[in-house]
Amino acid sequence: MAASVDPLVVGRVIGDVVDMFVPTINMSVYYGAKHVTNGCDVKPSLTVNPPKVTLSGHPDEFYTLVMTDPDAPSPSEPSMREWVHWIVVDIPGGTNATRGKEVLPYVGPRPPVGIHRYILVLFQQKAPLGLVEQPASRARFSTRAFANQLDLGLPVATVYFNAQKEPANRRR
Repeated sequence: MAASVDPLVVGRVIGDVVDMFVPTINMSVYYGAKHVTNGCDVKPSLTVNPPKVTLSGHPDEFYTLVMTDPDAPSPSEPSMREWVHWIVVDIPGGTNATRGKEVLPYVGPRPPVGIHRYILVLFQQKAPLGLVEQPASRARFSTRAFANQLDLGLPVATVYFNAQKEPANRRR
C-alpha cells in the first residue's frame, strides 16, 4: 500500500511544489541509517552524499526523481523557489536511483536560515527519456513545469524532510 498524501497537504508540499495526486508506488529514502519519513528532521551533515532511494514497480517501467527545496533562500521569503538539488531519469522500477541517469548531480541541503523542506518527487515516465537537458539554473526551478515539459503527469510518490543550519562547533 502506497503512502497517504495527508502529511504532504499539512506540510504544504501539495500546493507549493506538486498538485494533489494518488501515490501508486512505494519509495523508500535513506541517508545512511536514517529513514526519511514525511516531516522528519535530518541534519545537513547527514545529507552530504545522495540518499539511497529505492522504489517498487516493474523493471520495464521507468521513473524520474526530482529533489527540490521550495524554501530557498528562506522560508519566509522563498524568492528562489524552488532550488533543485537533484534530477535522475530512466530509473527502472523495482530498483534504486543509482540505476537511472543523473541529469543534474546531487547537491546536499545547505539551508542558510530557517527550517527548509526538501522534497523528493517521483514520476512515472511513459517511455525512456534518454537525453534530458539540465535546467539552466538550480534556482527558480519548477517541478510542475519540468514534469509538464517531459509529459510526466502527476507524481506517483513523494516524501519530504526538514533541515536547518547546524550550529558551528565551538572549540575551546
